[in-house]
Amino acid sequence: MDGFFLQALIYLTAAVIAVPIATRLGLGSVLGYLSAGIVIGPVLGLVGSETANLQHFAEFGVVLMLFLIGLELEPKSLWQMRGRLLGLGGLQVALTTAAIMATALAFGLVWQQALAIGMVLALSSTAIVLQTLNEKGLMPTVGGRASFSVLLTQDIAVIPMLVVLPLLANGPKASFAPDGSVIRHSVEAAKAHGLSLVDGLPGWGVALVTLGAVAFVILLGHYLIRPLFRFVHMAHLREMYTAVALLLMIGIAVLMSMVGLSPALGTFLAGVVLADSEFRHDLESNIEHFKGLLLGLFFITVGAGIDFELLLADPGLLVTLALLVMAIKAVILLIVARIFRLKGQDRWLFTLGLAQAGEFGFVLVGVALQQRIFPEDTGQTLLLVIALSMLLTPLAFIAHKLLSERLARSGQSAQHSPDEIDERHPIIIAGIGRFGQVVQRMLQMSGYRATVIDDDLQTINLMRRFGVKSFFGDPTRPETLRAAGLDTARVLVVALDDPEQTTELVTYARRVRPDLRIIARARDRGHVYHLYRAGASNIVRELFDSSLRVGRYVLEEMGLSDFEARELESAFFDFDRHAVRELAQVWKPGVPAHKNEAYVKRARELNAGLETALLGRLRRDDAASSEE
Repeated sequence: MDGFFLQALIYLTAAVIAVPIATRLGLGSVLGYLSAGIVIGPVLGLVGSETANLQHFAEFGVVLMLFLIGLELEPKSLWQMRGRLLGLGGLQVALTTAAIMATALAFGLVWQQALAIGMVLALSSTAIVLQTLNEKGLMPTVGGRASFSVLLTQDIAVIPMLVVLPLLANGPKASFAPDGSVIRHSVEAAKAHGLSLVDGLPGWGVALVTLGAVAFVILLGHYLIRPLFRFVHMAHLREMYTAVALLLMIGIAVLMSMVGLSPALGTFLAGVVLADSEFRHDLESNIEHFKGLLLGLFFITVGAGIDFELLLADPGLLVTLALLVMAIKAVILLIVARIFRLKGQDRWLFTLGLAQAGEFGFVLVGVALQQRIFPEDTGQTLLLVIALSMLLTPLAFIAHKLLSERLARSGQSAQHSPDEIDERHPIIIAGIGRFGQVVQRMLQMSGYRATVIDDDLQTINLMRRFGVKSFFGDPTRPETLRAAGLDTARVLVVALDDPEQTTELVTYARRVRPDLRIIARARDRGHVYHLYRAGASNIVRELFDSSLRVGRYVLEEMGLSDFEARELESAFFDFDRHAVRELAQVWKPGVPAHKNEAYVKRARELNAGLETALLGRLRRDDAASSEE
């Protein structure tokens, strides 16, 4: 027992330290778990042979993951997405598998091994790509949605891959016993543990029992889960929901094993069946944490089991293989992007973002090794290639960013040269997205005209369609600003989406026009301080005013009069502006606010006086009203 607690301590400590660091560096949690395993395994030698046994337990996290994937795939949604899933995603998986298989055959591998390697490396990292797309705000783009469709297809494709891999095994094949019954290797393994439902059955009997097990899982999801959850609900104990969810998953996994099928296949089917159930969210919330921990444990065991002697023996070869895999996948992705008419930045996001191998590759390699499809050294090489390609993924996204900037500044101009700005007004609006549109409409309603500039041609065309005269051009370029009348303008409104571009534009405008009134849009409070240093006259946080209105509505719902709520809103607005000016004096660029002692001290002093200031304002207003 002491040994168990010691091992648990080692694994949990490694995860708690490595994963936050990897996430902070933008590498993702999967690479954090792998790094933790590498440190406690090959590097420090804190874990040993027990890793293999632990990995079998941790593989249940993969089963839970596939169940949760199934829960997300409502049949109606899948049908609506069939074009992208079968076309975009299906074509990528098929072409990549074929291309890598052909490459493996060229290296002298037999076709079974080549096909298995093709399937393993055809997948991309769902965890890393989705996390990066969300962090960088690229998910709503055309390239982001296309990437999501391919990742979803790959997640679904894991199921047939898990079914196909045992058929490629070099171990004992299915055969007939003297009595005419079918002997299958997977069933024999289950039989050894007393778990087989098809022991001694003829071929048609095996087929019927297998189909019956699948049908039972589907019927279970349709007709038995709801009554079971209603029964459990009567206990009003939250932990019972967790117990039922785990019972469901373990029961299905055992049933699938008893008929010689992949447990993941059964849980995936159950997830799809329950996708439109009212208990879907309960199941997700109760299983998610177990899935995360078990998957993390699985990736730690993968990292701990990596043969570092193989890596150190020939690192150049392994890096070359990883780059070769990414190059092959990138070429296939580029072809698919062209077929489906992805253009410009979206095409390169799709191509570079999905070029790595994925975490499911670790799972498939594990299954392939169990089935003895290829030898141990080939499996270790594949694990290292997958891990290295995932480590190179941040570089791929950096390359996409550089390409995007180049396309935005030169490529887009080649397709459509900047407009000739033929009118000048006292007001210039740089950026006509959601923020700038509201400013422009209010000015137009008040009888003022503004020179509107934006570098998004689609937005410019949309505004023109609604009768708003606007000009295509990069508002951060000095020549564009001069053409728009920066030398004579009275007010410059900087409403760009990109905080860095906003700061850059404010800095330039203040340098060339010290007397200009600059009103700038800020992403958050930290951006406010950057703009304050850059020379903005007025700074408006994106969500501040709308948040104030919500706060005022809450006060009114709590019983305050409309006048009192508005006064408190106004008082908080004044206080916050004062606090921002005060904190800007002690803010230091490049130093996080919580690590700036002077900033923290001043913020606490200001917060301590907030309630007193608000109540004092309200009492003064009440006194003034009573005097009247």
